[in-house]
Amino acid sequence: MTIWSGADLICMERRPALVLENVQVPRGRRADIAILDGRVVHTGAGAAADRVIDCTGFFVLPAAVDVHVHMRGGSQSAKEDWKTGSMSALAGGVTVVVDQPNTVPPITTPEAFLARIRDAQAHSYCSFAVNSSVTPDIPFEAMWTAGAMAFGETFFAPSTYGETLGAQELSRALGRIHALGGLATIHAEGVTQGEDTDLVAHDALRSPEREREAVTAVHACNPGGCRIHFCHMSTAKAIDVAKGTAEVTPHHLFLSREKTGAGDPRFKVNPPIRSEKERKALWTRWDRIDMIASDHAPHTIAEKALPFSNAPSGVPGVETMVPLLMAEVLDRRITLTDLIRKTATAPAALLGIPPAGFAPGDRADFALYPQSTVTVEPELLHSRCGWTPFEGCRAIFPETVILGGAVVLREGEFSRGNALWYAGKGYVPKTQGQNTA
Repeated sequence: MTIWSGADLICMERRPALVLENVQVPRGRRADIAILDGRVVHTGAGAAADRVIDCTGFFVLPAAVDVHVHMRGGSQSAKEDWKTGSMSALAGGVTVVVDQPNTVPPITTPEAFLARIRDAQAHSYCSFAVNSSVTPDIPFEAMWTAGAMAFGETFFAPSTYGETLGAQELSRALGRIHALGGLATIHAEGVTQGEDTDLVAHDALRSPEREREAVTAVHACNPGGCRIHFCHMSTAKAIDVAKGTAEVTPHHLFLSREKTGAGDPRFKVNPPIRSEKERKALWTRWDRIDMIASDHAPHTIAEKALPFSNAPSGVPGVETMVPLLMAEVLDRRITLTDLIRKTATAPAALLGIPPAGFAPGDRADFALYPQSTVTVEPELLHSRCGWTPFEGCRAIFPETVILGGAVVLREGEFSRGNALWYAGKGYVPKTQGQNTA
């Protein structure tokens, strides 16, 4: 039965720009999705449209939101920039990314923040938000009104390009962020001194137990109850003590030292790639994990070929995040409903942006996936860094991606759509013509 709302009837007085035919709605019927002005206007019986795409034989998903990427650019453009990073995102079914502020130079002033926004507006193929750095002297109020989506990745442990906060500094920062009504995103690790010679040593220096202790310490620094999101949690025990939202990456779900070998610096990342035992334990917390994010942190293969202690931490992943999980859906290890919740619904709710979905009024961002896997091959990916830690893994990449009701990727061909800047809730517009939602 087709159910019409008043909003449907008003919108349907105009011809839909796009109809997705024969969509199998998760846990529901097969339906047609009518799209107009970047929103779903009707789900049910078909309607005439300017363009029709038959979705028979495809998984149709609300496109993903990746809340943790490092798009590089500037002096780091050899690794990635907004154009290549956003194309890589679209090729993986991601239409919204949240860029982290530990750029070079870091996003520590409103002027640096707005320069980052202008760069993204000029070059990004996907929609985006940008976070503010957190340092002892950051102008929190000014960053909030400039449009920062959140504060952090806040480093409660040393990492590449990030300034570390101690407990007192973190406590003061969380108090300031809470007063603004903002969100703090936390990189929680404990680090011991020692020689960082391979993945085994790297894991020992940033041990699972120290990660759990760091999460507990963060909560002790937050007596005022600031809203907290924990980035890239890598162990089951750390997730068990986390009281905020918890994000996990594909590299911690799919890779282990037993799979990669201990000596390869390409797999050096913070938190570390863990043992196979820890990896399997992480999967047992699947129901507690709030969302999946890539922590897309590209470095060139030349940098990754340096001696282990000198090689930078981080791996690319925005393009492979959802495709790797889609292979798990095909094998019935996880459900499509869970995948949508952890890559689309929950991230949008965390950020407070309109959700993509199948209901009238939802943001019309979708990705169409075939029902068969391929092998991940680095030469077919789009990140400028040119390599992937998931080479040889099974994945399902989207053939068609829709952003704001416009087809922006179709069988390998990209086009610029209406990519939006999603400013944070504290944004106070200074000029006209900025795209926010």
